[in-house]
Amino acid sequence: MLQELRRLSHHFLNIKNTPYRRYFIETAKLSHRMSILVGARGIGKTTTLVQLLLQYVGGDRFDPKILYIQADHFAMGKMALYEIAEAFVMEGGRWIVFDEIHKYPEWSKELKSIYDTFPELTIFASGSSALEIHKGSHDLTRRAAVYSMQGMSFREFLSLSHEMILPVHSLETICKNHLVLVPPMLELLAQKDLKIIPEFRAFLELGYYPYFKELEDGSVYQLTLEQNVHATIESDLVAIYPRLTGISVQKIQKLLRFIASSVPFVPNWNNIKETLEIGDLRTLRTYFSHLEDAGLIRLLPRATKKLHQVASTGKVYLENPNLLFAIAPERPEKGTLRETFFLNALAQKHKVSLPLEGDFLVDETFLFEVGGKGKGFGQIQGREQSYLALDDMEMGVGAKIPLWLFGFLY
Repeated sequence: MLQELRRLSHHFLNIKNTPYRRYFIETAKLSHRMSILVGARGIGKTTTLVQLLLQYVGGDRFDPKILYIQADHFAMGKMALYEIAEAFVMEGGRWIVFDEIHKYPEWSKELKSIYDTFPELTIFASGSSALEIHKGSHDLTRRAAVYSMQGMSFREFLSLSHEMILPVHSLETICKNHLVLVPPMLELLAQKDLKIIPEFRAFLELGYYPYFKELEDGSVYQLTLEQNVHATIESDLVAIYPRLTGISVQKIQKLLRFIASSVPFVPNWNNIKETLEIGDLRTLRTYFSHLEDAGLIRLLPRATKKLHQVASTGKVYLENPNLLFAIAPERPEKGTLRETFFLNALAQKHKVSLPLEGDFLVDETFLFEVGGKGKGFGQIQGREQSYLALDDMEMGVGAKIPLWLFGFLY
């Protein structure tokens, strides 16, 4: 059986490997003996793990010290993950990947046993954003390092689309030095006969998931994304939360459609419960939590430390702008697109909350309003560390920063 799995490993290492390397592989240290990479469906977790595996052996996919396992592949038959790892180690194996681990029954029990029994083996696994490593008696929190991966940044979109080398900038650098940062970027794009605003528009619509490169047609991309959303709810969530029934899945799908047609909004829990005919508030909030864990929505908490995040939710957004084009019933409004992009870009590294004044409070320090180039400071006039993130402008001035530049945070 191991030889058949090796053959499949060679095949997948070949077809899943790509030259472009996501931000994660460039920044994550992965010093633990067991690393679990979680994130939304389609953001490139498999490719990243394949690249990580190959870098240990100089890119040789036939090296017997590495093995890639697709946890839900039919060829595994009844062979347990532990049995695979045992046979692999006996033949000198050192690095193993278990992809889509959430689809394998009792996965946490198996990984715990593998970790405890084979100290010479380095284990990588991938799973849905909703994966629970602390669940039940097979708690992996003391054994595994869990890394959360996000979709493409605007910087990565430009790099992958046009083979450009572009730097990452910190939020502090963008706020203080955007006038210095922007001209070299615009010049680099001009050398390729590109303009930043049209590129930003393209990213908002079809650039968050790396498979955009394989699907040049925007309508096919959006159809693929819509299908991935359904698979996330109907397959991934059900695999992680087996108590979800067919009716529960239908309710969650209905809730997502409601959210997509309403974002951004401050939830009225009772009204939503009655509109969607969901039994009680606890169930409704659980459904919201499942959608957020799955990387489909983002709950923005109010700027307070007193209440639990779900209970103190200020606004609800879709997780990224591409989802607005794929699952919202109408073409998204510019204001919704702008806010969704900004929240998504900042949330990768920063704590973002809803302030009493302004649109977003970042790290309890930076206050932002987001809008078009004609937007003024309004309620944040005179506030310290307050900025405008403005669309439809290439260059900023003073505390007015081009919105697209916040796509260079990772």
